[in-house]
Amino acid sequence: MSTQFLRHVTRQFLTFGLDHLCTAVQAFLNDKQAGGLSPQTVDFYRRSLNKFMRFCESQAIDQVEQITPEIIRSYLSRLEQDGHNANGRHAHYRSLRAFLYWLEAELGEEDYHAPIRKVKPPKLPKEVIEGVSLEDIQRMLAACQGRGFTELRDKALLLFLLDTGSRAGETLAIDLADVDFATGSVLIRKGKGSKQRMVYFSKTTRRALMAYLRARRDDHPALWVNERGERFTRSGLDKTLHLRAKQAGLIETPSAHDFRRAFALNMLRSGCDVFTLQRLMGHSDLSVLRRYLAQTEGDLQEAHRRASPVERLKGR
Repeated sequence: MSTQFLRHVTRQFLTFGLDHLCTAVQAFLNDKQAGGLSPQTVDFYRRSLNKFMRFCESQAIDQVEQITPEIIRSYLSRLEQDGHNANGRHAHYRSLRAFLYWLEAELGEEDYHAPIRKVKPPKLPKEVIEGVSLEDIQRMLAACQGRGFTELRDKALLLFLLDTGSRAGETLAIDLADVDFATGSVLIRKGKGSKQRMVYFSKTTRRALMAYLRARRDDHPALWVNERGERFTRSGLDKTLHLRAKQAGLIETPSAHDFRRAFALNMLRSGCDVFTLQRLMGHSDLSVLRRYLAQTEGDLQEAHRRASPVERLKGR
């Protein structure tokens, strides 16, 4: 579907008017897709806003002007009742906010003022999930012993996820042409929000990557391939993590995002500054990293408790 066609459809929706909720949502989705937003983000907006529209339908609401701050608060309460955790409710809030802000910009603030401006977002928990521990990663790597294609690929993949902190989708989209083995750098072409950035890997990961590539017998341009020489899929990645976790004797299977969390925390604990880490991880702001910083501050407190020089004074 061409960008020109999507722009045309969006203009048609605008011509019909944005007062009807369903029409406005579809116009928003068309505009975001035409603007180059990633398919994953557009799909989340679609699923999230469809849920909001179903809620509005249950409240006999089908016009944009019927959406009030109280309706939005009721919707967030319904999400909580349905079992959505704070992070999930916050994600749905952000989706609705993006839609209503877009609507405000399209119609003009003099004609429409987004009611969500009066609604506070759900509070996020302050604790940070640790992610996979280095000890567990070591055990998963030990489960990849062997010189076969699968073992070499899985070992390189585990090291790559931990070393770069790249998202699952970003990792799987990498082509061999994006990797500079001389400098240990990778161009992430399909980052969140269609933003490109550079990530880096160590000499240990480079050796593992080279061993894996020597075991390949295909000519596919993708960096990560399956046994048939096809680009590795998200399903294949999840199955690989589950298999290696099971072989390592882990109770729970770490996700690719757990590796990303482990990357962030260990970089901070090793002295990496938060602004450099923000660029490496492709975050648009520091809100998530502030939560990681809170975690590392706890580490400092525990380290001080264990090694306090005053506590070691004799006869105090």
